[in-house]
Amino acid sequence: MNFIFFAIVLVAFLSAGWRQVNWIAGEGHPSPMEELSKAMIESASGSVELALGLIGVMTLFLGLMKVAEAGGMLTILARLIRPLMVRLFPNVPPEHPAMGSMILNMSANALGLGNAATPFGIRAMQALDKLNSRHGTATDSMVLFLAINTSNVTLLPTGVIALRAAAGSVDPAGILPTTLFATVCSTIAAIFAAKIYGRMSMFKRTCPLEVEEAGDAAGPEDKALAREAPAGYSAWVSGIAVCALISLIPVTIFFGRSVSPWIIPGLMLGFLTFGVVRRVRVYEVFVEGAKEGFQVAVKIIPYLVAILVSVGMFRASGAMEAMVNMLGWATAKVGMPAEALPMALLRPLSGSGAYGVMASIINDPGIGPDSYTGYLVSTLQGSTETTFYVLAVYFGAVQVRRIRHALAAALTADLIGIAAAVVICSLLYG
Repeated sequence: MNFIFFAIVLVAFLSAGWRQVNWIAGEGHPSPMEELSKAMIESASGSVELALGLIGVMTLFLGLMKVAEAGGMLTILARLIRPLMVRLFPNVPPEHPAMGSMILNMSANALGLGNAATPFGIRAMQALDKLNSRHGTATDSMVLFLAINTSNVTLLPTGVIALRAAAGSVDPAGILPTTLFATVCSTIAAIFAAKIYGRMSMFKRTCPLEVEEAGDAAGPEDKALAREAPAGYSAWVSGIAVCALISLIPVTIFFGRSVSPWIIPGLMLGFLTFGVVRRVRVYEVFVEGAKEGFQVAVKIIPYLVAILVSVGMFRASGAMEAMVNMLGWATAKVGMPAEALPMALLRPLSGSGAYGVMASIINDPGIGPDSYTGYLVSTLQGSTETTFYVLAVYFGAVQVRRIRHALAAALTADLIGIAAAVVICSLLYG
C-alpha cells in the first residue's frame, strides 16, 4: 500500500506538472497546479465529513450485529455449516479444535463481523498447524481454509451498506443480492481451485502430511477451542439451509428492487426480535455495539484522508481522465467501467485503500451510489477480501513461508468474484 499511495501521488503531480508547463493563462481559469492544490484541500475536508456522516450509520449496524451475536446467531450458523465442513476438510478430525475455530471464523465473516472473524481465523491456523507434519509449509487444509476465507459467502455487508447510506443512496441495501451472488460464486471457485491446484504435481509433491498428534497432548487452550465447536445439526437440516441460501439468489434477482426498501427496517426489527426471543438485554447490548461502531468510524478517518486526497489529486491532475480514455473502451465492453478498474485492482491488495476508492467513487456527483458503477464498486467491496493481507496475517501467525497454491487459489476466487459482480450488477442495474 505504501508503493500504491506514493505512486498515485507521484503520477498526479507529474501529470499536473506537465500540464502546468504547457499551460496558457486564461482569464478566470485556474492553473493545473492551482486545481491540484484545491482538490487536495477539498478532498481532505470531504473525507472527514464523510467519516462523520458514517458514524451514525455504522453505530446503528454494529449495534444490531452485537444484539445478533449476543443472541447466539453465530452459534446457529456454525451448527448449520458443520456437516459441510466435515466433508470439505476430511483430514481434520471433526472434534479437533481447528474445526470449531474455522466454523466460527466463517460464520462471523458471513455476518460481516470482520473484527470477530480474524481472532477465530488465527486460532484456526494455529490449531491446523498442530496437524502439520512439516511446520513452515502450508497443508491442503490450510490452503483451502484461507481460499474460502478470502471469498467467504457474505449475507450482510454492513460496512458497505453504512457507507452507501452515508453517501445518500436511496437504496443502500440494494447490494445484498449482488453481494450474495458474487460471494457464492467466488466461494465455490475457491473450493474447486484449492482442490484442483492441490492435485497438480508441483504442489502435490510438497504437500505435508496431516496427522493428529495434538489429541492426547492437547492443553487447556486446545480443549477450550474444541468446546467452542457447537455440535452440528442433522445433515438434512444443513442441506435445507444450503438450498434455502442458494434459492435466495434467484429470488433477490427477480424481486430485489421491490424487496430492498424493506430490508433495513426489517433487519432492525428482525435482529431486535431475535434478541428479545433469546432473552438478550437488547438496549444495553445495542448501545455496547454502537460504541464499537463509533470507534471504528473514527479510526478509519486517517485512511479515508490518505486515499481520498490521493484519488482527488489523481482526478484533478488529468491522469484519471487519461486512463479512462485509454482503457474505457476495452473494460466497458465487459461491464467494467474504467472508473471502477482501480477499485478492482486495489481490493486484493488493500482493504482500507479500496474502501477509500469506493468512497470517492460513490460520493462523486457525476457517478453516485445508485448508478451502475456505484453498485458495482459497492459489490466489489462487499464480496471480495484483502487477499494479501489475509495470507500475510494468517500464515504469519504460524510462521508458514511456503504457501504452495494458496495465493493461486485465492486470486482465482477473487477473479471469479469480480466477474460474478460484473454479471449480476449488469443484470440488475446495468
